[in-house]
Amino acid sequence: MPELPEVETTRQSLAPRIAGAVVTGVRLGKPLRWPLGCDPGSLLDRTVGDTTRRGKYLWLPLTGGGLLMHLGMSGSLAFREDVPEPAAHDHFDLRTTLGTLRLTDPRRFGAVVWSSALDADPALKLLSGLGLEPFDPAFTGTYLHAALQRRRIAVKLALLAGDIVVGAGNIYACEALFAAGIDPRIPANKVSRPRAERLAEAVRTILARALALGGTTLRDFRDTHGMAGEFQNQARVYGREGEPCRICATPIRRLVQGARSTFYCHVCQRR
Repeated sequence: MPELPEVETTRQSLAPRIAGAVVTGVRLGKPLRWPLGCDPGSLLDRTVGDTTRRGKYLWLPLTGGGLLMHLGMSGSLAFREDVPEPAAHDHFDLRTTLGTLRLTDPRRFGAVVWSSALDADPALKLLSGLGLEPFDPAFTGTYLHAALQRRRIAVKLALLAGDIVVGAGNIYACEALFAAGIDPRIPANKVSRPRAERLAEAVRTILARALALGGTTLRDFRDTHGMAGEFQNQARVYGREGEPCRICATPIRRLVQGARSTFYCHVCQRR
């Protein structure tokens, strides 16, 4: 968390407002997950292009290269003309002629990294292992079934890995598996083709719904306007341990997979 819907919501709220801005200053706070990788002063006078997204990474193109940004587990970006003095968790400011882009990250797992291009290191190395985008036409049930056949781990962990499809983070993997009626513990290579078809469609549908609602806000996430997401209000299993299933009224169960909480209905989701 933040996952794909939150990152895409951030991109949509940022891209049209910062495009064409010229960098006038850079402030670095406490160290983030990876170093910036360049002299902050070298970013001055560069012009911002059209912000794009790959998986949970944002690419902020600048003249002669760009900044690859990741929000980590608790990060958020704000873009304002008038920003307050930086607080303890404000670790990066990019001041421009149109406003200041600020990264706030209490846990400091986020990152802002300079790269000369998306197809050059370090961006190339960071992005090379990512799977398909969920809205890519190539992300089909046939593709998902073939990819899952090569995995013996639980299907939920296969979704979380990010090298089959990006964006199905913990919340959305739980919700997609519920929508598809698949027990999260079933080995990935035991998922049949029809079930893979349902799961691929569920991943797309859940992520599209989350994006339409501005993502999920559990604690920290805000878009660059400061607005919280609303998907958490529609979750059918995530965070609902002990509450009745919205379909069969059986209490929702919780288990731990890969150090992450999994929520599911043992009646509606079959092995």
